[in-house]
Amino acid sequence: MSRPAKREPPSTIVIKLGTSSIVHEETHQPLLSILSAVVETVINLRSHGHKVVLVSSGAIGVGLRTMDIPQRPKSLSKKQALAAIGQGRLIALWDNLFGQFDQRTAQVLLTRGDISDRTRYLNAVNTLKELLSMGVVPIVNENDTISVSEIKFGDNDTLSAITSSMIHADYLFLLTDVDGLYTSNPRKDPSAKKIDEVTSVAAIRAQVSTSTLGSSLGTGGMETKLIAAEIATGAGVTTIITSSKQPSVIVDTIDYYTTLKSTSVPASGAASPVPPLQKHKQVDLDQVSTSLSWPRPPHTVFKPSSIPMRDLKAWTSHTLYPAGSVIIDSGAHAVLSRRESGGRLLPVGVLGVRGSFASGQAVRIVVRRRAEGAPLEDEDIAPLTYSNLAGTTPCTPVLEPGASLTSSVASLAPLSRSGSSSSLVDDMTSDSQTIMDDETPVIEKTHESEGWDCVEVGRGLANYNSAQISRVMGLNSSRIAQLLGYADTEYVVENITVRVPA
Repeated sequence: MSRPAKREPPSTIVIKLGTSSIVHEETHQPLLSILSAVVETVINLRSHGHKVVLVSSGAIGVGLRTMDIPQRPKSLSKKQALAAIGQGRLIALWDNLFGQFDQRTAQVLLTRGDISDRTRYLNAVNTLKELLSMGVVPIVNENDTISVSEIKFGDNDTLSAITSSMIHADYLFLLTDVDGLYTSNPRKDPSAKKIDEVTSVAAIRAQVSTSTLGSSLGTGGMETKLIAAEIATGAGVTTIITSSKQPSVIVDTIDYYTTLKSTSVPASGAASPVPPLQKHKQVDLDQVSTSLSWPRPPHTVFKPSSIPMRDLKAWTSHTLYPAGSVIIDSGAHAVLSRRESGGRLLPVGVLGVRGSFASGQAVRIVVRRRAEGAPLEDEDIAPLTYSNLAGTTPCTPVLEPGASLTSSVASLAPLSRSGSSSSLVDDMTSDSQTIMDDETPVIEKTHESEGWDCVEVGRGLANYNSAQISRVMGLNSSRIAQLLGYADTEYVVENITVRVPA
């Protein structure tokens, strides 16, 4: 097979290598042949102008070999100690291999806690981008020595996806011990079939079995790679699963898609740029590949979202650990599922809060739904109100559900900005009777019973603390200033990313 001369314009590429690809599962010896091939691949990519970030596991595995411990311990403190021992040796090994080609490297250790603060997150982004602009290959790993469960990424598949989102990478390559995503474990099931292309991670979960894949040294398996692919493709990153035994397939895969795109796009002049793959969904690349008689490199590709998630939403959704939950009704869920909502939640759609959280912290967005088969009640009509209120301007009076037209119209006068009345004072007095102290958040009007189900559908950033949201939930946004004494914004939660649309 002759390789085409045309190369893709410079791209940013993240390559993730798991522990089982770095360290032998039984002897814990470094797999120098694979590591050397990865280094040669990175050097090859850089020679064509690409920027490359390497996400490397293996610190604990190298620590096991150093301390001559036969198997991975279960206690957190021992794993953290082994990570501290192995990380120095691991980065020295990488630096030595890259040094044979005079390629500079940099060690970047992260935890979810490091980037849960927006300023520190942006600092990490700027550092990675500066390293790439200097021609350095950043080698990223989780800082296992200080990580605890609450701030861990969970595994380096997730870390690599978040890293690719942070730097707006073009490709994320997840190198593993198989050459793609299979319907079941190909090592145990001869009938397992490889899936070449995935357009929806949610849809593919029902078709594959991921429970048996993974090694005794690693923390993940194919399921964690699906999670990583979901994060990365949501940020607009083309994600590819392929074998670590032949890292050169990375170069072949990039050349493959470059040639297909350049062949399938009508020529419009020599200086015309190559359009992104997702802009040409109408082109059947498999047919183009067949017509070129060019074999497809072994891999599974996850197509990127045509509408990538904004950076702030990606940060909120994937890097923050939620401090609590805001319970909403189905009407609010339907509105938030629409792109024009801007991911902003008005207090009228809130049914309750769980946990104690401060303004600016991440929260889960939980929708309360009527359980299947449960009888309908009058309050089931209330969610329709949110759709009406979401389209109103701030402090615009609206008709309350369940009230007569006469009484609702009559109530507009005391709610006007220019006037006041005793009825408004009475209302505020009544509201204050249900308000608890700021330090004791409550759940009101959630009516949790056997007839209701609560499901997490997204995450966002709270504009008010849990006690304040409890005070104004279910009310028009015009009441925020009256009840809290101030109103920085009419929205109680913003930058909401809905993972489960209505």
